[in-house]
Amino acid sequence: MRRAHPTLALLGAVLLGPATLGLSGCGLKPASAFLPAIEPGTIKPIKNLEGARLRVTSKEFTEQIVLGKLAVLALTAAGAKVQDNTNVQGSVTARLSITGGDNDLMWEYTGTGWITYLGRTEPIVDPQRQFDAVAALDLKKHHIAWLPPPAPLNNTYTIAVSPATQRKYGLTDLSQLSSVPVGQRTICTEPEFFSRNDGLRGMLAAYGLKYGSGVPAKNVMQMSAGVVYNSVKNGKCTFGQVTATDGRIQALDLKVLKDDKHFFPNYNPAITVRESVLKAHPELTPIFAQISPKLTTEVMRTLNSKVDVDGDDPVFVARDWMRAQGFIK
Repeated sequence: MRRAHPTLALLGAVLLGPATLGLSGCGLKPASAFLPAIEPGTIKPIKNLEGARLRVTSKEFTEQIVLGKLAVLALTAAGAKVQDNTNVQGSVTARLSITGGDNDLMWEYTGTGWITYLGRTEPIVDPQRQFDAVAALDLKKHHIAWLPPPAPLNNTYTIAVSPATQRKYGLTDLSQLSSVPVGQRTICTEPEFFSRNDGLRGMLAAYGLKYGSGVPAKNVMQMSAGVVYNSVKNGKCTFGQVTATDGRIQALDLKVLKDDKHFFPNYNPAITVRESVLKAHPELTPIFAQISPKLTTEVMRTLNSKVDVDGDDPVFVARDWMRAQGFIK
């Protein structure tokens, strides 16, 4: 499942594939930079950050935008002059904006770092050991620091089905994919999951199915994340690729299948920042060490639901949660 250079392979899929992520120009698509008025709470102004210019980015899906807004708010409360460049399309594009110097920091997932950016094929089951390994290797190879501790939330990929599908085929585990007739093995997926090494093809291979035969190409439909969830609910697809922290799982009463062969890595987020930026601003570590431990899977699912189900603006969702925790006022 691994190519010689997975990052370049994925970048090619993003930029050249028939089902691209909708990039325009260089692929950067900043979110609204509007920031509501806030005051410091337990995150106090820090002298070394007063007036410091820091550029924050994120990927384009709801959770990443919310996390990006949390970072913008935290750094603003600490006294920095923050440029909000959240909502960049695609993991590789966002990552290249950090390594290339166009942005300074972003939340990244340990599984994505380990598999996609560092080219490792075997995930580490223990979350802390996975974090330690990715942090050490990324710093050594790319001069990217991962700030401890990682958040406990696990935004892992998973596969969901509707209640009707679960009852029809008696599905509980991913190893039961092969029990569904070939013609009914339809899968809705985001383009990135289709292209990633820790995505569709690797998952199918881990569970004894080959893309193109065990799951015919015509059975795989690529679409945006929001469409995936409704397509599974409405029966357009038997299976849908989802993420464990998405609030639409509960809202639509979708049933998540257990990854019983442990194919998917842990995807615990942590702030990633260029080594040079961290050396100039070591105070970044204690700032985010306040926030990360509070971000559990349940908390993130609730925040995501406020955006995707209730229609709230990500920056207000982030602000209200930061206020509730006392980080800001």
